[in-house]
Amino acid sequence: MLSNTTEHNTPVALITGGARRIGAEIIRQLHQQNYRVLIHYRHSQDEAQQLADSLNQLRANSVALVQADLGRDEEVEALARTAPEVFGRVDVLVNNASSFYPTPVGTATPKQWDELMSSNAKAPFFLSQALAPELKQRTGCIINIADIHASKPLKEYTLYCMAKAANVMLTQSLARELAPHVRVNSVAPGAILWPEDKSELDASGKQSILERIPLGRNGAPRNIAQAVLYLLQNDYVTGQVLPVDGGRSIN
Repeated sequence: MLSNTTEHNTPVALITGGARRIGAEIIRQLHQQNYRVLIHYRHSQDEAQQLADSLNQLRANSVALVQADLGRDEEVEALARTAPEVFGRVDVLVNNASSFYPTPVGTATPKQWDELMSSNAKAPFFLSQALAPELKQRTGCIINIADIHASKPLKEYTLYCMAKAANVMLTQSLARELAPHVRVNSVAPGAILWPEDKSELDASGKQSILERIPLGRNGAPRNIAQAVLYLLQNDYVTGQVLPVDGGRSIN
């Protein structure tokens, strides 16, 4: 077990949407690198608790849970206020939480606009803004999880692509405004995990995507986590968007 002095000096990372999929893998990788981790979740309490329990067995008192609906302004504010109190600091913010679903033109609704813009752009901005003083004090980092479709639109996903484009500009703008004390970068995943709703992408659709990837295969959550670690460890990189897409963005 870490001593109290060592614990006090161990960096803390807050990962939004960390209970499942890519977020959970980022948490595992950061924990392996000796970070203490705050797992944010909205509804996935059981998965978040299971992940926290498994990691706390490896290193006691190294993982905690924080719940918030990032679509509610007051809960974003509360998350930013309480997160530094859990372990006494926050050094890293990973804005991973994201809504993703199709909104074909002619069917999109204002509610869908609000949800997609909120999770992918509004919440990351206001959470970053609220935590900026803490991150400046720690010479910390912000990493946003963007998408290669922020620059290459995906058919029938106009609102999502617009929101991720805003996410990329958020990265670049914050990198200028928060420098030199806080570095801000993005990871832009390609085909890492297929949508959970199988109706959104059938077998032929998956094959069509794979044919456009020079490496000829989809990636894995560990590839995104590795990119996050690189951006955390290289202290002379800021304002960048790192595609992790098997080369798809060059086609």
